[in-house]
Amino acid sequence: MIFFLSFTPLYSQKENQKDTANFIYYPDKIMIRANLSSQTDNYLLNSKNGANLDLETNSSYKLFLSIDYKFIGFSYGFYPKFFGTNKDEDLKGKSSFSDYNFRFFLGRWFQTVNYSKTKGYYVANMKDFAPDWVEGKDPYLQFPDFRTLQLGMSTSYLFNPKFSLKSITSFMEWQKKSAGSFIPSLIYNYNTIKSKATDYDGKQKEFDLKLAAGYYYNFIIHKNFYVAPNLSPSIGVKFMKDKSRDAGVETIEKDTYFTRNLDGGLKMGYNSDRVLFGASLNFSVSSYNEDKDNIISNDKVYGLLYFGYRFKAPGFIAKPVEKIDEKIKM
Repeated sequence: MIFFLSFTPLYSQKENQKDTANFIYYPDKIMIRANLSSQTDNYLLNSKNGANLDLETNSSYKLFLSIDYKFIGFSYGFYPKFFGTNKDEDLKGKSSFSDYNFRFFLGRWFQTVNYSKTKGYYVANMKDFAPDWVEGKDPYLQFPDFRTLQLGMSTSYLFNPKFSLKSITSFMEWQKKSAGSFIPSLIYNYNTIKSKATDYDGKQKEFDLKLAAGYYYNFIIHKNFYVAPNLSPSIGVKFMKDKSRDAGVETIEKDTYFTRNLDGGLKMGYNSDRVLFGASLNFSVSSYNEDKDNIISNDKVYGLLYFGYRFKAPGFIAKPVEKIDEKIKM
């Protein structure tokens, strides 16, 4: 429990006092949610000798199932194949995805821990390599053994005590009055990318460290509706090590890059004591200079729909979590 103990001195008695003038609290409720996202996984492989490889997974949606209670939350994400959206596996191949996310609210501090893995990609820009290729008829070039693994964490601090980050993330609180806050974050990710093909075996390791200056605002409309924009520019550094074996020849390359990122979005929805639902539009722009002539960029725009339900926590969950919560507040 080192993580909890390290934050205990920062979780003061003043912050424990309930601000009922600005917030509605749900201390005895569990929040369960289903989030359907249109975000796709892609990876751009830069080539110095020809066209870049735009690799994507064969999936149209991601489904995340979440549960939140008091200061802790967890979600699991996967590709919902039962929707019947991926009927072209004969052309694009099979893809798999799993994501595990833990989040902790400790006073004004917000901590996340995330682990995800993705496998199975295809070349989306086939026209760059085969001009006679026909979309919908000819199969894509596939990399079934291309996989990515990511372990990521972020630490954030909420400056304005009259703004509730929970009201637009875990929904364990509801904001009564419109408010916003500056929320800086330290983000650190470790990525591993593995690829295999005939006579080729490659493994790339990346460590990203970013400092983000985020701002969030929550407009409350007619008590039960909200509109919440956010914008978070960040700068960072990427440490990369690429080890590959091609036709029996092993190559190792190490590089360091400075990165630029911009994340943001707009979320809107409805909240009641029991039921809530809504949607959001999100974007992410990232880039870094590989050398003087080449810029590597990765831009994403995606939507999300969510539906949630609150219910009273059963005793076998409430009692142990409350004991931990009391120790943290001591």
